[in-house]
Amino acid sequence: MTLNHPSRRHFLQTVSAAFAASVTGLRAAEKEPLFKISLAEWSLNKGMFKKDGAEPVEHLDFCKIARSLGIDGVEYVNQMFADKALDKAYLDEMKKRQEGEGVKGLLIMVDREGNLGDPDDAKRAKTVENHLKWLDAAKHLGCHSIRVNAASDPKLAYDEQMKHAAAGLHALCVEADKRGLYVVVENHGGLSSHGLWLTGVMKMADHERVGILPDFGNFYTDRNKGELYNPYKGLREFMPWVKQAMSAKAYDWDTGAGKFYTEDRREGREMSLDYQRLVEIVVKAGYRGYIGIEYEGSKHTEIEGIKRTKQALEEVRALMS
Repeated sequence: MTLNHPSRRHFLQTVSAAFAASVTGLRAAEKEPLFKISLAEWSLNKGMFKKDGAEPVEHLDFCKIARSLGIDGVEYVNQMFADKALDKAYLDEMKKRQEGEGVKGLLIMVDREGNLGDPDDAKRAKTVENHLKWLDAAKHLGCHSIRVNAASDPKLAYDEQMKHAAAGLHALCVEADKRGLYVVVENHGGLSSHGLWLTGVMKMADHERVGILPDFGNFYTDRNKGELYNPYKGLREFMPWVKQAMSAKAYDWDTGAGKFYTEDRREGREMSLDYQRLVEIVVKAGYRGYIGIEYEGSKHTEIEGIKRTKQALEEVRALMS
């Protein structure tokens, strides 16, 4: 019997092919973007609420709009389907459209369900209960998180507000853990926009499912008084607590402040954000997830504002790659 041994040439060809495949794989990995870009539904709030003369938009078309803009991740806002959290048929339709457009449902931003830091134990427990339907909806849509607010009674002392917010978040995280989801808090005014306060809440909440969803532009601790926590300092403080989401708040572009500067000029007050500096903080902290566009300006239409913000994120990303 003659045994067929592989020739030396065949062996070298096999080794060469394996090496080439490994190099190709490494090159593909190297080409992975520093971060991905998603779209927060709030960017279309004027159209969805049909106000300020904006082009009307339907909630169920959100995924289609995101895909038309070259975006493959979406962040829902519960206000856009507030009465549908328990409507399985409606959620099924959302999921169908999401999958049909080839986009990922990342999270649901939850508002108007009570204060998780309410000092009254019964009211705080009720707020936690109010959020459960949104946890279930998020799980149904394949999301990784719900975004919540850590509001308490602003009349209470700093430490008291922290204690109550942490208690509410911990209780909600226990429920989120059962569903494999995260509960992430946005800096959304008041003490939640104070870097040291919100990170203190994280430590006190003491749960692996709790985290922060930083918003580049929501660092006013008191907008009426113009009290602003340093956005760059706050973002650096938040980064260790970030899970899988980030909000790139954007206002007016091309204001003359600089190529990557966006400016909020509402209420006779001006706030400028240096996108390049903000994104560098995010990337240097090791974050590689989605950064969500949240356009709130008035100079551009909502679609134009989204496009301009996406362009800025892409150009900054290219400079860093």
